[in-house]
Amino acid sequence: MEMAITTVAMLACLQLKHYLVDYVLQPAWILRGKGNFRMIGGYVHAGGHALGTVPALMLAGIGLMRVTILVVAEFLTHYLIDYCKALLSQHSRADATTRAYWAMHGADQLLHQLTYAALILAALL
Repeated sequence: MEMAITTVAMLACLQLKHYLVDYVLQPAWILRGKGNFRMIGGYVHAGGHALGTVPALMLAGIGLMRVTILVVAEFLTHYLIDYCKALLSQHSRADATTRAYWAMHGADQLLHQLTYAALILAALL
């Protein structure tokens, strides 16, 4: 029972973090920087996600080294998912009125959620 509570608490923390960092704390300069390795916006955004992941991982009661490894994995994964979405969005010229836009947005969100499932699993095993 305790493992189930920890798992759900971690997922809830990651969901809240995702909402805040992806939707509330994302100004235009961050959005513009996601598809360009030379712009800081994508790195700041992924860094916000990585830092926001720390409290969720701490719920698992794991050591600092493991938390650090998982946070670095979250940073890299989040950055690369967003980078690929930005590139695909630029090349497709899809906007919020097209099915292609929503398919890309949904795929982006799905990949982030699967990343959280993997982080939780790695933290609890």
